Amino acid sequence: MDFSAFSDLLISQWGYLGILFVQLISSSTILLPLPGIAVVFLYGAVLNPLIVGLFAATGSALGELTGYAVGYGGHKLIISKNREFSKKVRSLFHRYNPFFVIMFFSVIPFPFDVVGVLCGLSKYDIKKFFIATFIGNWIKLSAVALAGFHGLPWVLKIFGG
Repeated sequence: MDFSAFSDLLISQWGYLGILFVQLISSSTILLPLPGIAVVFLYGAVLNPLIVGLFAATGSALGELTGYAVGYGGHKLIISKNREFSKKVRSLFHRYNPFFVIMFFSVIPFPFDVVGVLCGLSKYDIKKFFIATFIGNWIKLSAVALAGFHGLPWVLKIFGG
């Protein structure tokens, strides 16, 4: 399949919602990486990269709620087994501005599920968690989509695609 056929398929069949669902599924897995970021790169080459970043970040932030839910659900189990560990996690988590820590870790290539689980364990406000995760992912995934917008056509020229 050549690039133009691929781009026509993306635009006509899935559009922006396709990237939202890809990122939702990719981010819902816990400690199992799925190649959602590669799809963001490809979508960025075809559609408006900033809007791709917006939809991808929404899907990613929604998907990261699974890690949060695991931590939140494990809260009682962790506390009943080890109160001291729970106190240390909360103390460490709240020592720094959690909103910016969450946002920072969602921008960098890092297994973000750990952050989500810790946020759930510490019962950090889910709305703040979602917003910080969304903003960080919007920065990262918009950059990836912009790289696809500028980079994929260049790569295809080099390799004769």
